Amino acid sequence: MEDRNRKGPRYDFSGKTALVTGGAAGIGRVIALAFARQGASVVVADINLAGAEETVRRIEALGGTGSSRLADVASEEDVKNLVAFAVERYGMVDFACNNAGIGSGQAPIVELSRERWDQIVAVNLTGVFQCLKYELQQMLKQGFGSIVNIASVAAFIGSPGMAGYVATKHGIMGLTKTAALEVATKGIRVNAVAPGIVNAGLTDSSSEEFIKGALAAHPIGRMAEAEEIAAAVLWLCSDEASFVLGHTLPVEGGMTIH
Repeated sequence: MEDRNRKGPRYDFSGKTALVTGGAAGIGRVIALAFARQGASVVVADINLAGAEETVRRIEALGGTGSSRLADVASEEDVKNLVAFAVERYGMVDFACNNAGIGSGQAPIVELSRERWDQIVAVNLTGVFQCLKYELQQMLKQGFGSIVNIASVAAFIGSPGMAGYVATKHGIMGLTKTAALEVATKGIRVNAVAPGIVNAGLTDSSSEEFIKGALAAHPIGRMAEAEEIAAAVLWLCSDEASFVLGHTLPVEGGMTIH
């Protein structure tokens, strides 16, 4: 991980603040650390406070600055308070990465319970909407900012047995386009990253059969590393991507090539 980050581009995010949801582990933790390596102060939010605190400890071990916050993105009050916390602590929110999400498990539509459907939508789609709402309110006050939503390769394709997950990730792509258009002339950019299957987080406890299938699904012959997703997020937040907005960037090893 360290070698990959040292070889990557260098952005000057010093004096800036990044807010990362779902930052307690997996992709979110790696994204938070990547922002810190580039000099940003990072607010790490998660329903797993202990994990968020561990991410902050790792940020501080790098010589960076971070703060943890308990927040459930499915709760509008939590999200509102999260953004307020970031502003109170650091003065502004320059970057936001809306990464928090849950998997759907495997169940065909005819067997998918309404309760499970509502849970997936509440976190993966309503959660992103709520984050966008309060992040954009703050960024409109500032007159600048960049937001990256974490979608999925499932934003582009269907996947039997994963109706809730696929629907929410398609929804994130639509939210991203709409939000980007609403603030396009306000100094704010909204984009998304659509990872393939990543060798972190949700795949950590997967079966050997799943891993074999994941490898076969990627024409490149491997799963993504979380650092590769973080690199895309940071690029979209940087001035290097200043003319990119409303885009959902696939980082998926060729899974959607037809």
